[in-house]
Amino acid sequence: MFRVPMCVLTDAGPARVTGGHAVDRYVQIGSLTKTLTGTVLTRMAEAGAIGLDDPVERWLPAPSGTGITLLDLARHTSGLPRLPPGLGRRDPYAAFGPAELLRLVRGLDTVAVRPPGEEEYSNLGYSVLGAALAAAGGAGYEELLDTYVLRPAGLTEVTARPHPGRRLLAPGLPGTRRRPWTMDGAILPAGGLWATPRAVAALVVRLLVERRLGEPAVSWQSAGPLRWHNGATRDASVFAGAMEDGRWVVVHRLNGRAEDTDRAAVELLRRER
Repeated sequence: MFRVPMCVLTDAGPARVTGGHAVDRYVQIGSLTKTLTGTVLTRMAEAGAIGLDDPVERWLPAPSGTGITLLDLARHTSGLPRLPPGLGRRDPYAAFGPAELLRLVRGLDTVAVRPPGEEEYSNLGYSVLGAALAAAGGAGYEELLDTYVLRPAGLTEVTARPHPGRRLLAPGLPGTRRRPWTMDGAILPAGGLWATPRAVAALVVRLLVERRLGEPAVSWQSAGPLRWHNGATRDASVFAGAMEDGRWVVVHRLNGRAEDTDRAAVELLRRER
């Protein structure tokens, strides 16, 4: 059984770390990346650089008439499958690069598993969305993220490629660390970012509580007064959310089940009413 390092940050007090976790080391945040990608979409639309209802084929070489809009991609109503087909098992996204994404985009009408408008949580959809944003903005995803979200919100310590010496990896066998998934290719806009836990806390406060960039993007999930999103890779999981009254929580764990990370975060919010 591997250790399960955990980092907890809330509005109620100082950070709590156990098992060798740290607030200032970079960790994978998985699908929490989607909230930043969705915010790029919202900000670009507000700037007139892109339209929320633009069809995918306006910006990418997808077949005409798919009925899929950029907003569909952000809302998980594109009908695209959860994962790109043909992924490996050991490091599933390592070989999913721009060329592989382009091939899928060109046959997007045959890849969909549901009609547009029906909900289907899709990492592939966010990969397509990231590519459309890059095409519309004339810049790479990371540059757009910095221009439209990170710098305007004053966020730092968020990146696709942290220095190896600042990464915090899950502990494996005694004296070893587990190798993380490779997620800096086409899957990046769906789940490939790294951040320090304190940066995730700042993200929650500035985007959800203070709303420095306006209303939260549609990428955030809602449950009553709670806006939240989670994320998981093979060896890391995170839950980040805020209540309408300003209470917020971030829980990041290495190893362990992602469901337990979610449960711990929600329980903290319940206790601190």
